[in-house]
Amino acid sequence: MCGIVGYIGPREATEVVVGGLQRLEYRGYDSAGIAIFAPGAGLQLRRSVGKLSNLVARLRETPASGNIGMGHTRWATHGGVTEVNAHPHRDTSGEIVVIQNGIVENYLELKGRLLEQGVQFHSQTDTEVIAHMVGLAYHQTGSLEAAVRQTMGQLRGGNAVVAFCVREPGRLVAARLGNAGGVAIGVGEGEMFIASDMPAILDYTRDIIFLEDRELAVVTADGVQITTLAGAAVQRAPISVPWDPVAAAKGDYKHFMQKEIFEQPRALTDILRGRIDVERGEVYLDDLTLDDAALRKVERIYAVACGTAWHAGLVAKFVIEQLARVRVEVDYASEFRYRNPVLGKDALLLAISQSGETVDTLAAMEEARTQGVPAVAIVNAIGSQAARVADGGPLYLHAGPEIGVASTKAFTSMLVAAYLLGLRLAAARGTLTQAQVREHLQHLVELPGKVAEVLESSAQQCEQLAERFHHATNALYLGRQINYPIALEGALKLKEISYIHAEGYPAGEMKHGPVALIDDTLPVVCIAPQDGIYEKMLSNVEQVKARGGQVIAIATVGDTVLPTKADHTIFIPATSPLLTPVLTVVPLQLFAYHVALRRGADVDQPRNLAKSVTVE
Repeated sequence: MCGIVGYIGPREATEVVVGGLQRLEYRGYDSAGIAIFAPGAGLQLRRSVGKLSNLVARLRETPASGNIGMGHTRWATHGGVTEVNAHPHRDTSGEIVVIQNGIVENYLELKGRLLEQGVQFHSQTDTEVIAHMVGLAYHQTGSLEAAVRQTMGQLRGGNAVVAFCVREPGRLVAARLGNAGGVAIGVGEGEMFIASDMPAILDYTRDIIFLEDRELAVVTADGVQITTLAGAAVQRAPISVPWDPVAAAKGDYKHFMQKEIFEQPRALTDILRGRIDVERGEVYLDDLTLDDAALRKVERIYAVACGTAWHAGLVAKFVIEQLARVRVEVDYASEFRYRNPVLGKDALLLAISQSGETVDTLAAMEEARTQGVPAVAIVNAIGSQAARVADGGPLYLHAGPEIGVASTKAFTSMLVAAYLLGLRLAAARGTLTQAQVREHLQHLVELPGKVAEVLESSAQQCEQLAERFHHATNALYLGRQINYPIALEGALKLKEISYIHAEGYPAGEMKHGPVALIDDTLPVVCIAPQDGIYEKMLSNVEQVKARGGQVIAIATVGDTVLPTKADHTIFIPATSPLLTPVLTVVPLQLFAYHVALRRGADVDQPRNLAKSVTVE
């Protein structure tokens, strides 16, 4: 969740850029840097480690002045928190500077190619790969626009990039790939602004143009020209953003829930920042206080949570048991606190909560403390009570504020957090080799881009399905193994915001009761990716169809069998079986959202519900 700001115009660029970064510091606070250009002074690069105030102090000592520039607040992904890893990054010539928000999924492959060409690297970041690629392409084409376009065409993942070249001092080039990083372009009178989020530039302009996936913008003081990465011209008028902070925060979206669903590629990118090293096959969970010796002593984990977080705990059970071979029990926190549990000295409590203030979860943590059992908290709200009392340490989601009552981006972030914890445990306990960890990390790096694919491919289809089924009075969701919790989560989303009764069930248990519900009016959602129990799910679909049920299937791209049996099929890309829940839940979120919308329900504040349950 790095912060990006760019400026070109008559003002002092340093003032505009640093001011914008201050409004985005929540997006990255381990290092910061700016690049400012003036014809007489040339390219002036200033970087510092730590909070933005350190960069401000550096600028007081060594000022930078000019009318065009860019800045960046970093939240580390590749490479540690050092000045050399701070943005902006330069190419070999030193004439091109680049800042980036996102993850380059294939950076190892690209870095290998550059090393073969004799390129020398000075940092451990994936962004330096972009800088060198733009530099080499500029040497071939003589055009910064062409160089950025050529480079973006070789990247995989979600990326927002801004580039500047001293040989073209009157322009900045910005580009967006995927949905993990936003690019807002502010339109002024004789000046232009670039930012990763609107608050950075709203003091100067309310006229904003948003770059879409696979688009590139050439920004000068007089305006902006937008094209696709393929080169086709794009005409897009600015949107006038009101000063209303709620409306500004909601952006182009009708509801916060819709916004938060589409923020998931970015949120998943952010939870990985600074925590993985694909090259070395290592996971860093620096906030945890448990070292390898302590992790090796853990023989059982008690995952406690409520609501959506409880479903995340069920997924965590599958993930941790398979990766680390540690037994996991999952409890509703509201039940756990009253059942006088016998934990044992070899146990670990895993508390999962978006808010970190859920009263039952906090009580479960207190029970663990009284029995001498350490607690680790998977939590989104920084500084929350759960984070403070977790003596094993917090594992922050860094998903950003979640305003909609129905959790979406926090849920998928919880799944990835559990995956990271499972890999950390596995490494400490020796249940996975470093090569195997590296393979898992590569799947994680690719995950935000795959979530973006699901959003793009299924959004319209889910809206159409909502039109078809919004009059339903009941719904049944079926899944097996690690996707059974997703059946529960999909049903919960539908019932809590659309008020349609829905039930999630393990598909293998369908004949033990729920089959009696099936008739030609019942939509049945079958989660059936191509995994180890795929054929069993096919059998369940056949049984539903034999009784007249309307099947909505979630299937893997390339599956040619399931679509012939289901009435409607939504496709997800292939991934590691343990990560399929992150993909299968996304269309269920979209479906619930659009059904609620069609029924006229209050999507963000459904009746009788609150975001955080702080009383019994």
